[in-house]
Amino acid sequence: MTSSAPQVSVIIPARNEEALIARCLDSIDHAAASYRGQVEVLVVLNRCTDATEEIARQYGARTIHEDARNLAKIRNTGVRAATGSVVVTIDADSAMSPNTLAALDRALATGKTIGGGTRIVPDRWSLGIRVTLCLFEAWLLVSGFSGGLFWCHRADFEAIGGFNERLISGEDVDFARRLKAHGKNTGRPFSTLRGAHITTSCRKFDAFGDWCVVKNPRRFLHLFRGNDRAAADAFYYDIQR
Repeated sequence: MTSSAPQVSVIIPARNEEALIARCLDSIDHAAASYRGQVEVLVVLNRCTDATEEIARQYGARTIHEDARNLAKIRNTGVRAATGSVVVTIDADSAMSPNTLAALDRALATGKTIGGGTRIVPDRWSLGIRVTLCLFEAWLLVSGFSGGLFWCHRADFEAIGGFNERLISGEDVDFARRLKAHGKNTGRPFSTLRGAHITTSCRKFDAFGDWCVVKNPRRFLHLFRGNDRAAADAFYYDIQR
């Protein structure tokens, strides 16, 4: 990144995230230390009734409102308002490692990758969380993609139509699949950032139990399919924070 204009847009969906969004924004500030003036942050506020917007503005982030119970639409709203040529998405309860932006800058500069995801580290550990993470990583190894934080050129984001707004959940898995396919078609494979990661909260495990995925795999299969409104509302849109 060499221009003084913003070249990277970081999109953060947020609903009542006053407890965690400062950690996320702090992590972006640290990762952007070498790219001052070249990184913009957009927080997409979704039915917030707390201090999320005030905190975001204190960090200099742009704020946009989108009240739909649809994460794909929330994320796309942020990208449409963004100005950067590179798009990065991260959830408000996650924090990127300090080298994340430098790592994706180097990867995209080679022209040999379509973009991709990154490694996910939970903010606490238990046996149930370790088993779940091992299962998740095995599935990712078979599927050939990763998630947590997505990064790609805006042109490629638009080429695949962004996140699929027909899905009310599982939009991240669907996006990764389509980005990977687009990369294959253009000779640029899907990548997982080397040496970088995100640390994400375990609040879903706090709410549903550390063994929730192992004990109820059908529920999570429905979430991945993206068409179960009751499951999506319970797990994403109506959960108390």
